[in-house]
Amino acid sequence: MNGLNKGIRKVEAAVKWDPSPAGQPPTDLDIVAATYLASDPHGEPAYVVHFDSRSPDGTVYLNRDSTDGKGFGWDEVLTVELERLDPRYARVVVGVVIQQRPAHRTFVSVVNPGFRVREGYSVLAEGDFGSVLGATAATFADFVRDPDEGWTFRDGVRGFEDDPATFTRLMGRLGQA
Repeated sequence: MNGLNKGIRKVEAAVKWDPSPAGQPPTDLDIVAATYLASDPHGEPAYVVHFDSRSPDGTVYLNRDSTDGKGFGWDEVLTVELERLDPRYARVVVGVVIQQRPAHRTFVSVVNPGFRVREGYSVLAEGDFGSVLGATAATFADFVRDPDEGWTFRDGVRGFEDDPATFTRLMGRLGQA
C-alpha cells in the first residue's frame, strides 16, 4: 500500500425499518458482521458480531440496537474499524437477519426495510431489500483487504432463506465467485 491510497478505514453499517402495524407482533431485525481469515475468506467466519456481542479486539461493535423498529432514523448501527483489524483478517461481511419469533417473516412482511453503508460522511451504498423479498436474511456489504490497495468495498444485496444461526455460518459463502 502506498502512502496516498489507504483504502477504506472505518465504516458504519446501518439498517432501519418501520414498526409493525397495530395489532401485529413486533418486527425485529438484527445487523450482523462476520470476519474471515485470509487463509479462508469464504469459509467459516473467525467470529460473528451481533446484538449482545462485539469482536474480541473491539474493532467491530454495535452502536444501536432495536427490537421493534420504533427508533428515529437508523434502528441498528454497527461500526467496523477496518484499519485496526489484525492483518490475519482479510474479509468482513455485513448483513441483517429477521428474527423469526413470534412469527415467521421475510422481507416482504417488513415495513420499509433499508440499509446504508458509509465511511465518515461519504455514503458507499444505500438501498432496500426489494430484490430479496422472500428472504429471511441478507448480506449488503462485503469488505475485502487488498495487499496493495487496503480495504475495498463490494456492495450488493444477497438473500438467504434459513434460520439465523445457519445464515451467520454461511453468509461469507454467498456471492462467492
